[in-house]
Amino acid sequence: MATQLSDPELIASLQARVKELQAENAKLLSQLADCHSHEMEKKLFGPDEKGVESDKGNRKSEEKIKNMPGYNTRFMSHHSKRYVALKVMYFGKRFYGFASEAQMEPTVESELFKALEKTRLLVGDKKESQYSRCGRTDKGVSAVGQVIALFLRSNCKISATDNGKSGVAALDEQYEGEIDYVRVLNRVLPNDIRILGWCPVPVDFHARFSCLSREYKYFFWRENLDILAMESAGNKFIGEHDFRNFCKMDAANVHNYRRRITLFEISPTDVRYNGNQLWVIKIRGSAFLWHQVRCMVAVLFMVGKGLESPNVIDMLLDTNRILRKPQYSMASEVPLVLQSCEFDDIKFTCSSDAGEVLRVHLMNESQIYQLQAAIFHEALLNCVPLSNDQSLLPFQGTKKKVSHVPLMSRPTEPSYEERRAKINSNT
Repeated sequence: MATQLSDPELIASLQARVKELQAENAKLLSQLADCHSHEMEKKLFGPDEKGVESDKGNRKSEEKIKNMPGYNTRFMSHHSKRYVALKVMYFGKRFYGFASEAQMEPTVESELFKALEKTRLLVGDKKESQYSRCGRTDKGVSAVGQVIALFLRSNCKISATDNGKSGVAALDEQYEGEIDYVRVLNRVLPNDIRILGWCPVPVDFHARFSCLSREYKYFFWRENLDILAMESAGNKFIGEHDFRNFCKMDAANVHNYRRRITLFEISPTDVRYNGNQLWVIKIRGSAFLWHQVRCMVAVLFMVGKGLESPNVIDMLLDTNRILRKPQYSMASEVPLVLQSCEFDDIKFTCSSDAGEVLRVHLMNESQIYQLQAAIFHEALLNCVPLSNDQSLLPFQGTKKKVSHVPLMSRPTEPSYEERRAKINSNT
């Protein structure tokens, strides 16, 4: 009788198999791209023009390809390619999230692929490039440490181990002489997206499944919040727990709601406005569920306002006792930032020239936002007349007191089992 694997062993086994299939897929895609390349050469140039070695002939051939409708870099067989990880920063305010599957525009992903196509760095389409992303941030969420991986055109010579066929540059190739991916892409990306660095990675690398941990930051104004109570409550998240009461449940696709939180911190920043200090919550974990961080923060704010006890975290984490998630609103998406994604042996690099241009760009953007904040503050002073003995504390006299319904007394959402039963009954 076969021994039944535990959940961690099964997950590790499946992840290993995924990596094997990805490596095999990359090899087949390289062969396919090579076949497409030879077929296109025959259609474009015919037998008489094929094999022309002169510079004039090569330039003429390349121009004929470039001028074709639907020109694609995968047909440029004289270019090598390499599998590359890119570190991406973006400000999420105007985007409908990171991923482009929702058919809402613009998304960060759609803007990235527009830039890749414009710079002709893309090798084939998204599927053929073996594209992967570390996370799918929501609408309005920002990131300074998102990571994607895909095949990109390369200046590196084809390694002898590749037999001159796949055009895949070996990982031990030197960085010198390689395309400056950061500089090239940042020149065409919109101002609210930037590439921070790049790194060659093995073909079995997957931006999502190879990630060891992710770290998020959530910024908030302290106002009258009880920071010590929030810290006491937040520390209860550390460890492995079932977080189904702290997420938007996707019962059709997600069946394991256990996640491990390895770090929780609350600390002040050096930003102040009218006597109010900006604080930040830092949360690190191996992986996160849909809307998990925003749900965690929402409950922490209830604790900070004295509306809930820190022990409410223990109750919501006890899914044997609390079978259904109480209904509550998530925290705003705007202050949430994907801070970093951690991988083994991945060191992102950026040329000194590209780094200086990036630094100047971010400094200019920061000054623009500071000017806008000054204008809003000036408007506030002019639109809200104050007598000499009044102070201008944020939101003073504007907040309505709303009676709080304890979480454990609120209507609840369907449980995972109830959702699955409904899905099964409809199939």
